[in-house]
Amino acid sequence: MRVIAGKYRSRQLRTLRGLDLRPTSDRLRETLFDVLTAGHPDRLNETAWLDVYAGTGAVGIEALSRGARIVHFIDNSRTASNLIRQNLTSLQVPTDSFEVISQDVAIALRRLDSQAIAADFCFLDPPYRKTEEYESCLGFLSQSRLLKPDSIVIAEHDKKFDLAERFGSIVRYRKLDQGDAALSFFRLA
Repeated sequence: MRVIAGKYRSRQLRTLRGLDLRPTSDRLRETLFDVLTAGHPDRLNETAWLDVYAGTGAVGIEALSRGARIVHFIDNSRTASNLIRQNLTSLQVPTDSFEVISQDVAIALRRLDSQAIAADFCFLDPPYRKTEEYESCLGFLSQSRLLKPDSIVIAEHDKKFDLAERFGSIVRYRKLDQGDAALSFFRLA
C-alpha cells in the first residue's frame, strides 16, 4: 500500500496481517481523490478532515499528502491507532497536522463536536459487516456541528449494501462502484 500523490507520493504505508483491517485500496483512493479534485486541483489545500474508522490511516494520510491542514484519525482499535502513528512518524508528518483518537467512534465524534471542530471532508469506512455503524455515524454527523455548509461526507461500503439516500440533513448526491466497493458522497441538503 502506498501514498498515491502529493508530498508523500510513492511512500509505502504499513498494514497489519491478521488484524480485522480492510484498507481502502490504492485504486479506490485514487478514484476518491480524483473525484474530489476534479476541476479544482487545489481543493484540498488547508482543509480539515475526519478519517473515521481510519484503520491504517491511508485516506487521511493521502489527504495530508495532497495539502490538507489537519486530519483527525478515529479508530477504536489501539493496534490500528498505533499503526496510524507509525505510518505518520515514518513519513515525518508534522505533529500539529494530525490527531489520532483511539476511542469508540460515537464518543470521539461527540468529543470533537463539543470542541467545535468542523471538517471540510469526512471519510468513513466501518467494517462492511457492521452496517448499523453507517446509520449511527451518518445520523450523528447530520445533526452535529462537525460539518460546514459545504462539507462533503464520503462513505466507503460494500457495493451490495446500498446506503439510504438521506440521513437527517445530509443527502447522497453521488455513488461510485469500483470492484466490490462503493463510495457514496453526501452533503448537507
